[in-house]
Amino acid sequence: MNSCKEKQGWSINGFPMLLLVILLVAFGIWMIIRLQPFWIVVSFLLVGLLLPGFFVIAPNQARVLMFFGRYVGTVRQTGLSWTNPFTLKRMISLRMRNFNSEKLKVNDAAGNPIEIAAVIVWKVVDTAKAVFDVDHYEHFVAIQSETAIRSLANHYAYDAEDHRETSLRGAPDEVAETLKKELQARLSTAGVEVLEARITHLAYSPEIAQAMLRRQQAQAIIAARQKIVDGAVGMVEMAINRLQEQNLVTLDEERKASMVNNLLVVLVSENATQAVVNTGTIYS
Repeated sequence: MNSCKEKQGWSINGFPMLLLVILLVAFGIWMIIRLQPFWIVVSFLLVGLLLPGFFVIAPNQARVLMFFGRYVGTVRQTGLSWTNPFTLKRMISLRMRNFNSEKLKVNDAAGNPIEIAAVIVWKVVDTAKAVFDVDHYEHFVAIQSETAIRSLANHYAYDAEDHRETSLRGAPDEVAETLKKELQARLSTAGVEVLEARITHLAYSPEIAQAMLRRQQAQAIIAARQKIVDGAVGMVEMAINRLQEQNLVTLDEERKASMVNNLLVVLVSENATQAVVNTGTIYS
């Protein structure tokens, strides 16, 4: 496929040409008064030929010029301009635009059905590619954006069990950068630059949402228990070492095991423990 590249189109300041048109109109009126049919026809024929060459460009807009089906250039200069009156002048917006995708139901890398949506910020940087290399570039951006979002969801898991792995929920910045790069690769054909891509909605599908919520809660409880046990073992170890280093008590293996058991029960238990004070025995 032959790809078009933007080039500068020919145009001049429109105000001198506007003054010329005004003078021709005044000349034609004068010729009407003088009853000169030939010059009347000539003057108004020239006005009719010059008028189609005028066009106005607002900031962040451009005009793509085509001369009998051939691309002859793009004009970006703002204000009133004039060019070949036989050219077709198509207006293209260069402003930044947002594309908000619908909520798409796809499977993540683990095969779980999820709902995902994203917002894409983009703008046209090559008007020739946008007009001639794709059919309706706005629709092209929408279709390719949804395709890239689906591909992203299939590449990552919703939530990784191992936090060192990249997931849709766990690494939003990295996922957004990946989405932006994939979109740029897809949309460069249409002369579009992707400025930002962010996930705006991410959730499990309703049919598995409750089951996944229970799984996340179970994983959180297990992780919390593991932290508690690790901390409790460290505290028990520290307590026994301090007692032995300072020679406060002498513990044999049986008493040491009993102490470890009691300390672990106190530290790990969810409910508050009640102390039992041993005051000794009256018997020898």
